[in-house]
This record gives sequence, structure tokens and C-alpha cells, in this order.
Amino acid sequence: MMSDLINFDFIHSRYLFSMLPYTLAALDLDFSKIADNIPFILWGVPVTLSFSIASVLCGFPLAILLAIFKISGIKPLRWFADFYTSLFRGTPLLLQLSLIYFATPQLIGYSIPPFQAAVLAFSLNSAAYSSETIRGGILAVDKGQREAAMTLGVSYPLMMWDLILPQAFKNILPALVNETIALLKDSSLVSTIGALDLMRRGTVVASEKYVYFEPLIVVGFVYYVLVMSLTWAAQRFERRMRRSD
Repeated sequence: MMSDLINFDFIHSRYLFSMLPYTLAALDLDFSKIADNIPFILWGVPVTLSFSIASVLCGFPLAILLAIFKISGIKPLRWFADFYTSLFRGTPLLLQLSLIYFATPQLIGYSIPPFQAAVLAFSLNSAAYSSETIRGGILAVDKGQREAAMTLGVSYPLMMWDLILPQAFKNILPALVNETIALLKDSSLVSTIGALDLMRRGTVVASEKYVYFEPLIVVGFVYYVLVMSLTWAAQRFERRMRRSD
């Protein structure tokens, strides 16, 4: 299913690129106005990727822990995980980011740098969404395997790490890729706290040159390339995992 969607995306993207010159000509755009600023915009790519990668690396382990809590027989852990998920899924990401960056210093008396505030907000938010996906993947694994492992005396942590989670990961890979793509695009919100990511740099150029369409089109094109590259890499990775079956 994921492969079909990705193939459709690539076919659709080729059509869009073939129509791009005609569209730009009809709009009478002049990218020469921002030609000198394009390197400045592109330097936002490492910033955007650093936010996204750090958030995924921090959020994924927390998502696994929350998923285990949700299937646990210990009610307080289940209640905590369910409340955590409802809290972060029920409030906007921009609000969470603003609370961490602007409001938290009022409580602790310490200003949080934009990078740390963004990674913390994105990690906590992503963990809430991914935990539901991981929980579903764990429950989809045949219960007989768990029962067999317990019969053989395999400890619960070892059973989850070596037996259940690898199988669950294969089943939920497309959903996790979608969550990562959403996180990559949501990273543009860091522009609201002054981080010089792609979106922020595009708006800076737009303000300096008094043109908005051209720099924002460049920013959108770069995001599109990043998302399609991630999609292509995920497709290759999924094929390798399927061959291992």
C-alpha cells in the first residue's frame, strides 16, 4: 500500500514539474530578485533537519515507553499514558511550543534556547501520536508468540525488545514514516520563536526584498524535495525489510 502511494506521488510530481515552466511564465515571476539570497535560504536546511532528527531520536523511545504503559496491566501506568496522549493530541502544537519557550522561563527563571525548546515540544508531541501507532503494532503481533516466550522463561523486556517490537516495527513503518514527514513539515513552526530555519529565512528575504511569492516558493520547493527524499528512502528501507521476510 505504501509503495503504491509513493509511486503515485512520484508520477504526480513528474507531471507538476513538467507544468512548472508554464505556470511560472503565466504568473510573471522574477526569481532574479532573490538570486543572491537563495544560499541564505538553503542554509536553513541543516537547521530544519537538525530539529527534525533530534525530535525523532528523542520522541521515538518515549513513544515506545508510552505504548508499553498502555498495554501494561498496571492501571496507574495506563492512566498516565492515556492522559499524556490525550493532553498532547488535544492541544495545538504551536501552543505547546509557545508554552515551553515563552511561558516556562516565567516559572523556572531560565530562558530556554529555541533549539532546545523546539526539540522538547516536538518530541513530546510526536511521542503522543506515535505511541498509539506502536501500541497498535504491538497488539497486532500474534499473542501465541508472547505466550511461547513466557513459557520458555524469556523475560518481559527481552521478549519485547527481541521478539515483539521488531515485528511490530515492520507493520507500522508506513505510519511512522507519515509521522516523521508531518514532524518535518511542522518544524516550520520554529520560525515563530526566532530560529533561522527554512521558513524563517524565507520570510526574512521576503521582508528585505518586498516580494513574498518568490522566496516562499523556493522554501516550498525545498520542503517538497526533503519530503520526497524521505519518502523515497523509506520506500527503499521497506523493500529491504520485506525481502528479509
